[in-house]
Amino acid sequence: MIEIKQVSKTFEGIEAVKDLELTIYSQNVFGMLGTNGAGKSTLLRMMAGVLKPDKGEILIDGMKVWDNPEAKGECFYISDEQFFYPNAGAIDMAEFYRKYYRRFDFQRYHMLLESFGLQKKRKIQTYSKGMKKQLSIILGLCANVKYLFCDETFDGLDPVMRQGIKSIFAKEIDERGVTLVIASHNLRELEDICDHIGLLHKGGVLLSRELSDLKCNLHKIQCVLPEHAQVSFYEHFCILQLEQRGRLISMTVRGDKEEIMERMELLKPVYFEALPLSLEEIFISETEVVGYDIKKLIL
Repeated sequence: MIEIKQVSKTFEGIEAVKDLELTIYSQNVFGMLGTNGAGKSTLLRMMAGVLKPDKGEILIDGMKVWDNPEAKGECFYISDEQFFYPNAGAIDMAEFYRKYYRRFDFQRYHMLLESFGLQKKRKIQTYSKGMKKQLSIILGLCANVKYLFCDETFDGLDPVMRQGIKSIFAKEIDERGVTLVIASHNLRELEDICDHIGLLHKGGVLLSRELSDLKCNLHKIQCVLPEHAQVSFYEHFCILQLEQRGRLISMTVRGDKEEIMERMELLKPVYFEALPLSLEEIFISETEVVGYDIKKLIL
């Protein structure tokens, strides 16, 4: 389990993370979403012990992460911008990481390099962006840690490779009980792999919930009311979004689905239906509530 307690981090007077509280449970896939500049990458680096919090503490299995080799040895950070030593090859980087991760599986590393088609003797600096990302993932998998921190892991990978990586991650969770924390802007990639979602905004946490619970509590309603009907939907529902095109009304509503359906029936609509919300729609709805609205960006 990862416990993040009142953590803050400032860079040159700018608060990247502010008084952040979050718990990430073991053997879960935790999707870390957030607006641009929300502090996702900074938080991942602090969780991995790369950065020191200005305030608060981060515990992994009850151990403080900062300046603690034992705690750091249980997690591997796959950065969005991979770093490899100049002129290093794939084997050179494995030898480097094997010094710090005592359970590094060199045999599996060779097998995965072959499976992914990555040449062992080729200089990493000649790899493409996607190949470098694949190598980082392989290094993380072979480190045999309990916690994998992934920053934009699927960025730069083709669709076949993305599905392959997801399958490998699922196998790691099933066989070794690995905990994955994945920060990404690609919400559709997270939707079919995550158990839990944390939504960050301006250095804090807007919400942290099981994905299934989150979808059960938000609903997209489309309806058409009788002509000339005068209804204030805000009096009947907890509305996050409302849009009207002609007589068709679309709204995102928070609450129990059965209760929402009963209230809709009382309005005697000509037509109405409840539609499932995607993770992307949930993200937009929740962030609009705190003023992160696309209308402000395009007007």
